[in-house]
Amino acid sequence: MICIVCPIGCKMTILEDSSQASGLKVIGNKCPRGVDYAVRELTNPTRPLTTTVSIKNGLLNRLPVRTDRDIPKEKIFEVMKEISKIEVNAPIKSKEVILSNVLGTGANVIASRSMD
Repeated sequence: MICIVCPIGCKMTILEDSSQASGLKVIGNKCPRGVDYAVRELTNPTRPLTTTVSIKNGLLNRLPVRTDRDIPKEKIFEVMKEISKIEVNAPIKSKEVILSNVLGTGANVIASRSMD
């Protein structure tokens, strides 16, 4: 696995190891963040989500939005379905919550920019 946490891009090997709390041993990382990334990626992968929603009376017809935290990777398509149903009205302020706690993930969908 190649770590994407920082620009170094460590090439890591992950092995099962029952003596570790996570049950995994990570080799090849140059910092502790690599271990956290590898364990999280193998046990509970998450991703940020960026997309757009329809906006009425705005300068443009689409408003860029994003989740304010990572969501479980397996829920991305379900979350996209929910987001695709949304239409907001201008004006919108950057970081304004568009959809709260989307599908119980704890993540809010927020505006990525303001639009008059």
